[in-house]
Amino acid sequence: MKSKRPSALHTINRRLFLRAGTATLALPALEAFSAPASETATARNFISIGTWLGWHQNAFFPKEAGRDYLMPTTLQPLSGQRDQFTVFSGLDHRAPNGHGSWSNFLCGSRPETYSLDQQIADQISGKTRFSSFELTAGAGEVSKAMSFTKQGVGLPMIQRPSVFYKQLFISEADRTRSEYLLRSGQSSLDPVREDAMRLQKSLTGRDSDKLEEYFESFRAVEKRIGRQIETINDPVPTTSYKLPSYDPITPNLQIEAEEIMYDLMTLALETESTRVISLFLHGLGQVFSFDGEALSAGYHGLSHHGNDPVMIRDLVAIETAHMHCFAGFLKQLSEKKNTAGKSLLDDTVILLGTGMGDASRHSNANLPTLVAGGGFNHGSHIAIDAEKKDAPLLGDLYITLMQRLGLETDNFSNASHNMNQLFS
Repeated sequence: MKSKRPSALHTINRRLFLRAGTATLALPALEAFSAPASETATARNFISIGTWLGWHQNAFFPKEAGRDYLMPTTLQPLSGQRDQFTVFSGLDHRAPNGHGSWSNFLCGSRPETYSLDQQIADQISGKTRFSSFELTAGAGEVSKAMSFTKQGVGLPMIQRPSVFYKQLFISEADRTRSEYLLRSGQSSLDPVREDAMRLQKSLTGRDSDKLEEYFESFRAVEKRIGRQIETINDPVPTTSYKLPSYDPITPNLQIEAEEIMYDLMTLALETESTRVISLFLHGLGQVFSFDGEALSAGYHGLSHHGNDPVMIRDLVAIETAHMHCFAGFLKQLSEKKNTAGKSLLDDTVILLGTGMGDASRHSNANLPTLVAGGGFNHGSHIAIDAEKKDAPLLGDLYITLMQRLGLETDNFSNASHNMNQLFS
């Protein structure tokens, strides 16, 4: 399947004009125009892509470690881009087993806690129109979350490509309506805040602490609304990219939805609408057809293959289709340049992985992980021996990714080291 690629953009962006001006005018250093941390880091954007049903390990992990590995089946679509990514095996969060712990993917050893993408978004989003986007493909009814706020609140995901598109390229009519809804929501929070503050005065001990957690969540909502109101009248980019006449939101159209979401994710980064995006690839009972033939079972059923070779073959066919979409995304980012002439791929740290190491056994160990872009020295399969004493955790890799984005941190969940030396 061939996806449409974003065509030339016509953007009006105050940040671009400022950068263009400072390239030719020696302006003094002004605090009001100081760059956020992300603009002084090696990379500025972060993308996370997670699959609900994992990746079949034997088809994802190369058999050889180092740079001269043979490309495994699932990664075959990336064969021409092997210098743009690194494969990791042997990493996990030492988290409990089971689908209930799937959200450990971005959260670490404790599911449904402050997720990696939101930790990054809270620090590097700067003056972008949106602090982050949470997207999904193939979800049917969206009932799960991959991203969680500091308070452990799961963030809803955008399922319809048309909704994502409208947020990026909002019309004047939609902008007026959005501003009205945002300001109405902001006003409605005032009496809630006042009532909660009065109640807090009469509480002690654990109840008071619990209410303080509520205030933290409340302030996070206020901050998000405030950011959207602050940027509501900023110039909005335009594009000639055309959506299809329908939204491919049914689970069996997951691959088609992915292709469009990747196109729009490229546009979101290119227009500097956000710096952080997550994409959740769900897996339900959808039965896919490739080359005119239906697979032997639904996606979720195939993940419980019990080592049946036919079911494994069909599961890997779905995962390879996911990887075809991902390869197209990397290609787009490698061809696009930011205002400094750097490719969007080098400017973007991309994490592709899962919280499910082996869906057939509901194991959360040895999570298939791939890191692309970000200007890292790529091209290797880094095989970690998890049995060794002090073997790194997946969270140690996350520390490296955060540091690449300019975050001053040396811990993530139960991890307290980085893996910087492995990219040298």
